[in-house]
Amino acid sequence: MGLGILQHYTIEPADLEATKDFYVDVLGLDVGERPPLGFPGYWLYSGGVATVHLLGPRAPRAGITVRPPEMKLEHTGRLDHIAFAATGLAGVRARIKQHNVPFREQVLPRLGATQLFLHDPDGVGVEINFPPEETGT
Repeated sequence: MGLGILQHYTIEPADLEATKDFYVDVLGLDVGERPPLGFPGYWLYSGGVATVHLLGPRAPRAGITVRPPEMKLEHTGRLDHIAFAATGLAGVRARIKQHNVPFREQVLPRLGATQLFLHDPDGVGVEINFPPEETGT
């Protein structure tokens, strides 16, 4: 049996609310249904799928490492960034600028697709990919 699609990625943010606000206000994800897990957190939805899970403060238990909020991680292994497919380049670009989030933009040679690169409040790299027909908007 092979792997299927990526279901979600999980972040243990230093500031739960600021990170939730970034993914909702800047990237446009929606706060959605989350099971009662016994600790605070959010499931953020993209296209009806709980794509980003945010973990709030919780007690350590067997097999679970809880990092204190003041702990700044130098890296998370070899993870570089997470990517989303998107539409509405002009609107997304404007929303990112409205929130004063630094980003880099590039057009892929030969493919003509536009990519935006930015970081969430904890330094997680985010790539947003737009189809070639939106390049130039």
